[in-house]
Amino acid sequence: MSIEITAIDWVDNGVTLLDQTLLPLEEVNLRITTVTQMIDAIQRLAVRGAPALGVAGAYGVVIAMDEGAREDWTSSKLETVVDSLRDARPTAVNLAWAVNQVREIIPQGREAVLAAALEIAAADKKSGTDMGNVGADWLIAKLGNKKLNLLTHCNTGSLATTGTGTALGVIKELHARGNVNEVFADETRPLLQGSRLTAWELAKCQIPYRIQPDGAAAMAILSGKVDAALIGADRIAVNGDTANKIGSLGVALACHVAGIPFLVVAPESTIDRSMNDGSQIHIEIRGDDEVTHVGGRQVAPHGAKTFNPAFDVTPSKFVSVVITELRAYDIAGGETL
Repeated sequence: MSIEITAIDWVDNGVTLLDQTLLPLEEVNLRITTVTQMIDAIQRLAVRGAPALGVAGAYGVVIAMDEGAREDWTSSKLETVVDSLRDARPTAVNLAWAVNQVREIIPQGREAVLAAALEIAAADKKSGTDMGNVGADWLIAKLGNKKLNLLTHCNTGSLATTGTGTALGVIKELHARGNVNEVFADETRPLLQGSRLTAWELAKCQIPYRIQPDGAAAMAILSGKVDAALIGADRIAVNGDTANKIGSLGVALACHVAGIPFLVVAPESTIDRSMNDGSQIHIEIRGDDEVTHVGGRQVAPHGAKTFNPAFDVTPSKFVSVVITELRAYDIAGGETL
């Protein structure tokens, strides 16, 4: 069983966002009608996930045009505001990609930009279904038509997209085919996207799961409890090097040692063909409070310094395959993107 979860939508000349900072205990929708509100939602992770960020960016350009019309902005002011939207989170390529896609249409007028943004959202929704099928087919061909124990890191489902999801979308498709025994969901410190968001989605879809500390992932994999691991991506270089939520690299290393498949699932728009390898990917470093505080409560000494990268880069040699809506790229076999 699966359900329709809408994380982001264009409604009545504005954007409605499901505030993911409040999940799983509260389901609250935000109303976004200014660029400042959109940038704030992006930066504090009320909306997150590379595909959803792309859609948010595209809608944000429409909001900027509406706001500029109300306040009589100059074209230079509009460009500056759109730049700030594009750069709100630097690692996720989809945000900049979508903003750049629709900003080129600004001279054609607001309705043309809105049509392009809606098209990006619709294409993302379809791509989730397609990725689910491509990924499920690949895993069944690789491991056999049986029930699988799968591991996933961070959230890559409907909350990160406009559709069924990327890596979690593959898991949902496998579940629909009767090929899932259980899902190991890494909690994903420090913001707990796994325990707060992925577990919430799995429960909604009635997919058996258990939450584990990030530090338990390697043990689960090396002790034979996991048949394959699936992650999403925020940016993929041409050689297959993949930037994803911090902790993904550790999962990949464990899968490599155990000899089990490690899948990266993302739309074609996440592939940055201007980057030859992962050394060129800018990694966002976030604030100390995310590590020193949990639920608003301080859990570290006063003045403690942290190292809090939001993402890490998994070298392509540890990636089995990259699944997109178009096909499966055989990274392990030396294929490039």
